Amino acid sequence: RENIYKMVACLLACGIDPEKSVLFLQSQVRQHAELCWILSCITTNARLGLLPQWKEKSNTKSPSVGLYTYPILQAADILLYKSTHIPIGEDQRQHLDLCEDLAISFNNKFGKVFRVPQVLFSNTARIKSLRFPENKMSKSDQSSKGRIDLTDSNDDIVSKIKSAVTDFTSHISHDKENRPGVTNLIDIHAACTGETPQDICETYSSLTTAEYKMLLADIVISEIQPIRERILWLLSDKSHLQNVLYQGQEVASVIAEDTLKDVKKLIGFI
Repeated sequence: RENIYKMVACLLACGIDPEKSVLFLQSQVRQHAELCWILSCITTNARLGLLPQWKEKSNTKSPSVGLYTYPILQAADILLYKSTHIPIGEDQRQHLDLCEDLAISFNNKFGKVFRVPQVLFSNTARIKSLRFPENKMSKSDQSSKGRIDLTDSNDDIVSKIKSAVTDFTSHISHDKENRPGVTNLIDIHAACTGETPQDICETYSSLTTAEYKMLLADIVISEIQPIRERILWLLSDKSHLQNVLYQGQEVASVIAEDTLKDVKKLIGFI
């Protein structure tokens, strides 16, 4: 429950306006699970087995059916609301391909009800782990020092960036193949300021990597500190966060039920 509140506070603090965007708890809208089941009936084992998430985690101890079918639930999340454009990271491309395939397959088999969504990719480079720059930065990072959280203190941000893995070359340069750690820091800088990596390298060519890390820490703090302060303020009023989710659930449930009724009618459930 605390994780839910924290996520809602983070989204609101980052600028999501519940008056313009419907913010709700997926598990409180039953139609997601219902549509997931219906879509699973037109999805083959072979198709799911090709997805990277299952390939990566199927060798772990006792992988669950939920992990295997999660991409279908993800498709249901999108198709229920007849979404037209989906912003994603490159690592979700194959999951969106599945969503598109399911929409087309259902429409061809039973009648047109779903929109086939288009993918939107960000121009911002994918941010990598500060400790393992060959991997993306993630909340599931092996080390908390590999990621920067929106609730990190200024001291935490400085510490994490100072200890970020780089190399033994003192100057900065943007070279993904040979200098992934330094390149990642430059990409973070570019994401914060809107500058190009090339401009950053030219502007700060006189700095050593250690000096550049301190500069970057100040830039990241200037971006995150106002967000962190708003998150903490929002978390002090849980009733407001609950109300945002409740109102969003009311709106989402109406839209989801309209779509599910159309689906059930086409397949002969009602």
